Amino acid sequence: MSESRISVAKTYKLYIGGKFPRSESGRVYPVTDPKGKFLANAAHASRKDTRDAVVAARKAFGGWSGATAYNRGQVLYRVAEMLEGRRGQFTAEVAASEGLSDRKAESLVDTAIDRWVWYAGWTDKIAAVLGSANPVSGPYFSFTVPEPTGVVGVLAPQESSLLGLVSVLAPVLATGSTAVVVSSAERPLPAITLSEVLATSDLPGGVANILTGHAAELGPWLASHGDVNALDPTGASVDDRVKLAQEAAGTVKRVLTVPDADPDWTARPDLSRLRRYLEAKTVWHPIGV
Repeated sequence: MSESRISVAKTYKLYIGGKFPRSESGRVYPVTDPKGKFLANAAHASRKDTRDAVVAARKAFGGWSGATAYNRGQVLYRVAEMLEGRRGQFTAEVAASEGLSDRKAESLVDTAIDRWVWYAGWTDKIAAVLGSANPVSGPYFSFTVPEPTGVVGVLAPQESSLLGLVSVLAPVLATGSTAVVVSSAERPLPAITLSEVLATSDLPGGVANILTGHAAELGPWLASHGDVNALDPTGASVDDRVKLAQEAAGTVKRVLTVPDADPDWTARPDLSRLRRYLEAKTVWHPIGV
């Protein structure tokens, strides 16, 4: 007589500074599919975890922003290669998380990989396209050069578990900024698998940090943190976005303007998200010196 087997329930951890710590709070929460079927347990990040992630992102910023644009492109393209290698796992997780058919989930995963490649290809073109040589009347040159903003807090979309996540994270990294991401609370599994990809890729630890938990809880701490330079509130509710902007005003950080409804993440991207994570630095230099 064959015995029924009990599957091993997974309890996933956070991704901070290139490592996978448990939440310091010890909290976890169950992740289910849209029909209520148990999928796994996820760590429930706390304020302390958020602060640790910001410290890791700040520590990594100098090296990542100081790397050549070509090198950043190579590193990000390597991440895309690894996403392609785990395409089947991402497809299964997107299908389970979002209640989609395998065919639809596969299409979304393919678009997410292509989206990552698209942003990787922009790293060494940003300065040429978004920078400028300014017209001046005098014996000097004037150049405007785009520079990365710094540490960016990202509240990932709640509905689009992978494609939306890639669409908000990849442009941050492409510009040379570092990120602290709060994944979708109900659909975190693709984000967790993405963190495993990042950990085994060439991306330096701390450049991207991924927390699982609730945007309503973690968002205000990112918004008020003095060492966070910009905030993307996409994954927050419409009402919470107003509160986050008010919290962010205390540290004069940039808060991205996002539409009330989730955008169509399958639409072709443009340069708008890259522009949002860049600061314009203008340099004046005398001729002949």
